[in-house]
Amino acid sequence: MPSSNQDPQGSPTTPTAVVRHALTEQDAVWRELLRLAQAVEVMLAASVSALCDGRIELVPDVRAQERAIDGWEVRVERECLRVLTLYEPVASDLRRVAVALKVNGNLERVGDLATHIAKRAGRLAREPGAPPVSESLAHLARQALQAFRDSIRALESVDSDLARSVNAADDAIDGLYRGVVDEYKQAIRRDPEQLDNWLRLINSARNLERVADHATNIAEAVIYLKEGQLVRHRGEA
Repeated sequence: MPSSNQDPQGSPTTPTAVVRHALTEQDAVWRELLRLAQAVEVMLAASVSALCDGRIELVPDVRAQERAIDGWEVRVERECLRVLTLYEPVASDLRRVAVALKVNGNLERVGDLATHIAKRAGRLAREPGAPPVSESLAHLARQALQAFRDSIRALESVDSDLARSVNAADDAIDGLYRGVVDEYKQAIRRDPEQLDNWLRLINSARNLERVADHATNIAEAVIYLKEGQLVRHRGEA
């Protein structure tokens, strides 16, 4: 017969034991989320290196990682929903699970964007006479990667000040993106025969700008986690 503080499957049923078990499971989900974030960061860095440094040998690794990241995101979401269903967390515990769900989705999308960037880098490398990546696009790539890295560091340490710095940098990254697009539009007019390659570079710039947007979303989630403040507009950060 099970003891009085266990259900027939052996799970604890006293209030103290349930709370302890809930916190343990929430901590495990959070650790898994951070591991996913680190994996996506490595994936994004590889795609940026493939695009900007010509490290096309990294492209197959990035593409191979995409499916693993997708599966990882599904597992984290499933565990978050299970914690919500079983333990009905409130206050700061509920906030942490809600943040995990939001960040989890953003991480999966950054993984997709990293794959798109790597694929285009590979195609450009295979095109004879393809134009090189401009310094302005390389600068945008470095800034987007740094914004994402900072958002992950803010998440790991629940640092709302660092998160606000990510939000503050978003306008500058948007400006870099607009400048790159204008540059390549002019290039299309000068050399329309390279249209496909110019469009690949413009699409890469767009993907990088979206990476920065997701970094901002993660930073906003960190601020909410730390302070309970919803930040949806840069002016409120």
